[in-house]
Amino acid sequence: MKTPIALLLCAWPAMASAQAPREVALPEGCAAALTVQTANCTVSHHFTCEGDPEGWRRRVDLDLDGVSYFGAIDAETQWVESVYPRADRREALAPDPADPASFTELSETGADSFDFTTLSDQVGETRYVGFDSLTGETVTIDGVELEQTDYEVRATGEDGEVLWVSRGTEFIDRARRIFLSGTSEVTGPEGSFTSDDTPIEFILPGEPGFLSSNPKHGCGATMSSAPAPIAKEIFHDHL
Repeated sequence: MKTPIALLLCAWPAMASAQAPREVALPEGCAAALTVQTANCTVSHHFTCEGDPEGWRRRVDLDLDGVSYFGAIDAETQWVESVYPRADRREALAPDPADPASFTELSETGADSFDFTTLSDQVGETRYVGFDSLTGETVTIDGVELEQTDYEVRATGEDGEVLWVSRGTEFIDRARRIFLSGTSEVTGPEGSFTSDDTPIEFILPGEPGFLSSNPKHGCGATMSSAPAPIAKEIFHDHL
């Protein structure tokens, strides 16, 4: 049986490239809870699916060219599954992480370190080591109170070579137990680049724009910029 992520891959071609706004149709048994429009020409839909373990949440991202990412996290926001359709790449969390990511530890103590490995048929093992820490700053965006974090993460390949390093700020939504991207700098073999994926709009079921396939903000800048390295897509699965 195909997983919901696999169903998404089959069901969603480059639908966001259509001129008229369309509503994203989730696989049977899945229900969306939140749509987020970001500053970097991306719209994200957060949803849950029947049959997933308790606490799992899924997300799909779309830009002007269609679906760019699907992913799943568990109740502690560990990266359980990540799919990058344009790179033809899927990663899954390896068993027994050395230092599992913990949303509970971050929210209760103000800091959390992590050290885990993902497995991919396309690229093999990738190790991610880093930390998240609350800055003590809060911000309200579109009526939603978020807590700001600092983060750093280093990705290394099977041979121990550093693939990329990312540093920056993110946000947590404590009530929903999710991370939301902010500003980042990623450094890898192709050089360094910065990105601002700060949320602009939070759209709930029944509100205009919920499950829209069309990003709204920052698309002119994105269209005129050069394609970003894959590290950018891979890091943004932090949900």
